[in-house]
Amino acid sequence: MRRSTVLAAIAAALLLQMPLPATAQSQDYFIPGQAKPPSSGGQPNQKPVQRPAQRPAPVTTVAPGGVSGGSPLGIGGAGDATEPPPQLNVQLPPPPDLPPLPKGEAPPVAVIGVMGVPEVMRASAAAQQVEKVIGERRNKLNEDAQKEQAAWRDMQQTLANDRAKLTSEQVRARERDLQERITNAQKQFRDRNRIIQEAAQYALAQIERTLIAVIRQVAEARGMNLVLHRAQVALNVNQFDITDQVTEQLNKILPSVVIPPDGVSPVAQPPVVKGQGPATAAAPAAVPAPPPAPAAAAPASPAQ
Repeated sequence: MRRSTVLAAIAAALLLQMPLPATAQSQDYFIPGQAKPPSSGGQPNQKPVQRPAQRPAPVTTVAPGGVSGGSPLGIGGAGDATEPPPQLNVQLPPPPDLPPLPKGEAPPVAVIGVMGVPEVMRASAAAQQVEKVIGERRNKLNEDAQKEQAAWRDMQQTLANDRAKLTSEQVRARERDLQERITNAQKQFRDRNRIIQEAAQYALAQIERTLIAVIRQVAEARGMNLVLHRAQVALNVNQFDITDQVTEQLNKILPSVVIPPDGVSPVAQPPVVKGQGPATAAAPAAVPAPPPAPAAAAPASPAQ
């Protein structure tokens, strides 16, 4: 049974997105007394330096009946769209003979089941736990980033007000202090955001691992050998659907998961599970690929 990672099917429905505030760089913060970057318009009398365009060397690939600049398999570059490579009409050598293959064993008759992964995740107690904990940590990070940016603005305003009373050396010292604070804060926010993401992946991997086993268990109990995503099926009868059974069994087997403490990366310090040694993040497993869905927006980093 063909499978793909369950994270691709459930991450958009599970993880809360954290629209972190823009950073000092994205808001075009500047240090008073330093020159601002030139505007994009430039001076009217200044002409940009003309450089010859560098085109990649055309890659020719062999196609049935001749040689062309584009690959029928989508492999290799297509060359310059405004200046296609020359067409070469050549006779290809004779194709190789295909030796006969021995007869293989026919696959079994398909006994099909369907299930909805998003519905299972919404009803999963463990997934709800992850959503609550990770969402609270993202909100806290967002609040801290907003407070820190407000402190940056206050420091800049104070420096602007006191600039006339300070010596040049004092102004430069306070500018350096402000820049160091901004740089250090941006690094801290990036690290905290990364650790939150790693904790979410660690928790989801536990759900993924158990969900795969539960799907297989329920399918075997029903005599099914092929399970499809419900969204991929245009019509089916209720007897094919195993969503409720999978949900019930998943909540019975995995009512909660191990989530690393706030600020602790499961990569650097795997959580210790009670009665076991240090836990390790589960390797990604595979489930049937879901239909294409709009990708969830990636969490913005405090420092762009």
